[in-house]
Amino acid sequence: MDSDQELAYDYSPRFRIYKNGQIQRLVAETFVPPSPTPQNGVVSKDAVYSPEKNLSLRIYLPHQTLETSEENNKKKKKLPLLVYFHGGAFIMETAFSPAYNTFLTSTVSAAGCIAFSVDYRRSPEHPIPIPYEDSWDAVKWIFTHVAGSGPEDWVNDHADFRRVFVAGDSAGANIAHHMAIRAGEENGSIKISGLTLFHPFFFSRAILEEQEDGVRRYMKGIWEIASQNSEKGVEDPWINVVGSDLSGLECGRVLVMVAGKDVLAREGRVYAEKLEECGWGGRVEVVETEGEDHVFHIRNPDSDNARLLVQRFAEFIRQVCCDDNVRK
Repeated sequence: MDSDQELAYDYSPRFRIYKNGQIQRLVAETFVPPSPTPQNGVVSKDAVYSPEKNLSLRIYLPHQTLETSEENNKKKKKLPLLVYFHGGAFIMETAFSPAYNTFLTSTVSAAGCIAFSVDYRRSPEHPIPIPYEDSWDAVKWIFTHVAGSGPEDWVNDHADFRRVFVAGDSAGANIAHHMAIRAGEENGSIKISGLTLFHPFFFSRAILEEQEDGVRRYMKGIWEIASQNSEKGVEDPWINVVGSDLSGLECGRVLVMVAGKDVLAREGRVYAEKLEECGWGGRVEVVETEGEDHVFHIRNPDSDNARLLVQRFAEFIRQVCCDDNVRK
C-alpha cells in the first residue's frame, strides 16, 4: 500500500484520516432542504452569506409571524435573534443535517425567535482557524440587516437586533464563545444579549491528564486533526478557553449546559467559575443534565431530557429578553 494511503487516525465508525490528508467520512451526510411548509409551526429558507466561499446559512421563522405580517404589512413583529453553530468536532455534521434541522425547528417553535443555523468549512480540509473566520463572516452578514435594509426580507422585517443570542453545541459552543469574544473586540458594533453553550468543546492538558489513556488519545487526536497548524497543541487558546482571558465577553448573560456523563462537563463548570472570577460583570448559570452524555439532545431529540433542555433554552431567551425590557 502507498504510504500516503495509510491511516493516520482511525475514528471509526465516524471517520478516518489518511496520511495524505484525505478524510473518509463514514457517516452519511444527509441534506435536509429548507421548508416553506410549516414544520412544528416553523418555516425555513437558505441564504448565501459568503458567495466567494459558497457558504450558506439556514433561517428559521415561526410561521404565524410570517402569516401575520403578510396580512398586515404595517405590523411586522420583531423577534429575538438566535445565531447557532453546529457541533461535530470541527470535522463532522453540517447546518443542514437532519439532527440540526430538528433541533433548530424545535427551538424556534419553543422560543418564538428567528434563528440562523450557520454552515462553516470543516477540518481537516479547512483547519483551524478557518471555521472561526467563516463563522464571523456569517455574524457580520446577519448584522448587515441591522438597519432593515439587508438582502433578506425575513431578517429585515423580523429580527430584533436589541435581543441577539449566540449559541452552539460541542465545537459549535466553542465557536459561539469565540464569536462573543470577537464581538467584544469590535467596540460595540455587534451587541449580544445572551450566550448559551451546550456541552462546550473546551479542554487543556490538565483535563486530558485526568482521563484514561484511550480518552486522552481520542481527544488529543481530534484536536490535532482540527488544528493541523497549531504550534501549542491542546494549550492553544482556541481550545484551552478556560486558560484565556474571558473578561471581554460581549454579553450580559451566559447559560452553560453540561451533561453528567460527559468528560467535557468539568471544563464547562470551570468556564462558568472563571467568568464569575475574571471581572466580566455579567450573570452565568450552569444547568446539568444528570445521567446523560455529550450532545444527547442532538443524538436523541425525542427523549424527555432533550425536550426539557430545549424548554430550558427557550426560557433563557425569554427571561433575558424580559430582563432587557425591564432595564429599558
